[in-house]
Amino acid sequence: MKAIVQDRYGSADVLQFRDVDPPTPGTGEVLVRVRAAGVDPGVWHLMTGRPYLVRALGFGLRRPKAAVRGRDLAGVVEAVGAGVTGFRPGDEVYGTSDTGSFAEYATAPVSRLATKPARLSFEQAAVTPVSGVTALQSLRDFGRVRAGQQVMVIGAAGGVGSFAVQLATHFGAAVTGVCSTAKADLVRSLGAVDVLDYTRQEIDRDPGRYDLIVDTAGNRPLSLLRRALTRRGSLVLVGGEHGGPLLGGFDRALRAPLLSAFVGQRLRGAMAKENAEDLTFLAGLAESGALTPHLDRTYPLARAADAITYLAAGHAAGKIVLTV
Repeated sequence: MKAIVQDRYGSADVLQFRDVDPPTPGTGEVLVRVRAAGVDPGVWHLMTGRPYLVRALGFGLRRPKAAVRGRDLAGVVEAVGAGVTGFRPGDEVYGTSDTGSFAEYATAPVSRLATKPARLSFEQAAVTPVSGVTALQSLRDFGRVRAGQQVMVIGAAGGVGSFAVQLATHFGAAVTGVCSTAKADLVRSLGAVDVLDYTRQEIDRDPGRYDLIVDTAGNRPLSLLRRALTRRGSLVLVGGEHGGPLLGGFDRALRAPLLSAFVGQRLRGAMAKENAEDLTFLAGLAESGALTPHLDRTYPLARAADAITYLAAGHAAGKIVLTV
């Protein structure tokens, strides 16, 4: 099968489009004929091996343990492994893969797979698992969002942010989206009742206003973020794309709980885990029209390097997807 493979860490130049053996589904897994695969910042981190914390977390110290890139996928079940009863060949599914989704075929455990929403295209479904579940768990589990709250989403036009705006609105919160001037209309269309243009104003424009802030972008100091929160507000930090080579922007997520012990505000870093239950929940919202993934650009599988380069430039509005 054709796949996007890398044998060493580095820039997009390390990616190769070549033939590899298709994976075989093990116990509790299915083999998926991939129709589309989502591109998210995690792909860039595993491609570059940076920050070095990524390598220390078990993804390979000197080179990637998994040669094929990508995790998000949507496609059609080709075969099922032992013990699988919930899916059968021909079913349309979406979820995440351990063997790499930038390929014609990938295996996925049923614990991280759900039926694809009929309302969504394969491309829309493929960009939902990682970013959608991260947004959901950041709001519901880490942020404890409630109806009537004032919620700020920083990076509201990005991958996780575009889902977070829609989900927070679904949960009954009033959302302020932080984005650039060019993306303000998109963020409003996602459900934000207010937009803060970070090129003109800082996020503490209204001190002490927000019950919950979900920060999916940049590396703003915790002190600045706390100024925008209410005295008992919550801050959820998602990822980290800036900072030093060792920890990158993840150092804030490590410091936040320590600081939280000494202040009235609840400060947390979000480490989301995809699971079938949350994927099914998101599928239900998609079917009802409450959640619609926004696609910025679509690339063919062979141009995965171009897709990741575009993502790394930081200009995407919504999600980027590969078609297979």
